[in-house]
Amino acid sequence: MQVAKDIKDFLMTRRAKITPDQVGLPSGGRRRVAGLRREEVALLAGVSAEYYVQIERGHVAGVSEEVLHAIARALRLDEAETTHLFDLARAVKRGKMPEWDRKAGQPVPPGVQALMDAMVTAPAIVQNAHLDIVAANALGRTLYAGVFERASGQPNLARFVFLDDHAAQVFPDWEQAADVVVALLHIEAARSPYSKALTQLIGDLATRSRQFRTRWAAHDVRTHERGVKRFRHPAVGDLTLSFEALEIASAAGLTLIGYTAHAGSPDQQALQLLASWIATERGAGPRRGVNAAAPSPSPE
Repeated sequence: MQVAKDIKDFLMTRRAKITPDQVGLPSGGRRRVAGLRREEVALLAGVSAEYYVQIERGHVAGVSEEVLHAIARALRLDEAETTHLFDLARAVKRGKMPEWDRKAGQPVPPGVQALMDAMVTAPAIVQNAHLDIVAANALGRTLYAGVFERASGQPNLARFVFLDDHAAQVFPDWEQAADVVVALLHIEAARSPYSKALTQLIGDLATRSRQFRTRWAAHDVRTHERGVKRFRHPAVGDLTLSFEALEIASAAGLTLIGYTAHAGSPDQQALQLLASWIATERGAGPRRGVNAAAPSPSPE
């Protein structure tokens, strides 16, 4: 990845979103740029215009945390955006050094798989930093059946969302799903800018998907710790589920995502139906591992 260019594009897209009126500055009539000018960001951050220009060009190796925080405040960055800026700055300061590829990180700890298998009424998956699904419990695999069934190998959510025409059938809120995928890949690109596998993934998506290219150029980032996601399952229809994303402390780069439904809702009834079917089909309960296929029940 070209970290200096990423810093430039990230800061330019952030200041383009802020008008002078929002930060108490005069608009100054006709403006040649959208949002704030560089010198206006410098004024708000308390640094010289020349210094800010160098920062926006990606020359941040000697920039202090105080200055980065000042720029974050001037641009009204949220927590995810501020963290992303610091990750990009650290990547520059670190230089192109050999790094551990988070995609090829530690395997899923057996205890985590056992925990997921015990969650017989809650779907759960584990994804790595490149959005490969590396583990799932039986209900999680059934919920993501459309993803697993169409993958030639290990399923990757980014490839599925942008390169598979079936994606909108699994994720009816496709636009939201696409935004989240790109945001997470941007975050990981700042953390592992010299990962060959990640560079290849992003390059492949950018080459093959105009929707990906457009979103990537926007440089939007966001956290994905909790929220609501909608699925469409061929047996039970649409499900609206809450999720919690938990980083696995013993395996850096892996995240466990668990789903629940509101008590007494049709979504909970649908999950119970799927769980009951799985238990009936398997007899002894869910099998272990991501490759233990749990075929979807046929609609009656």
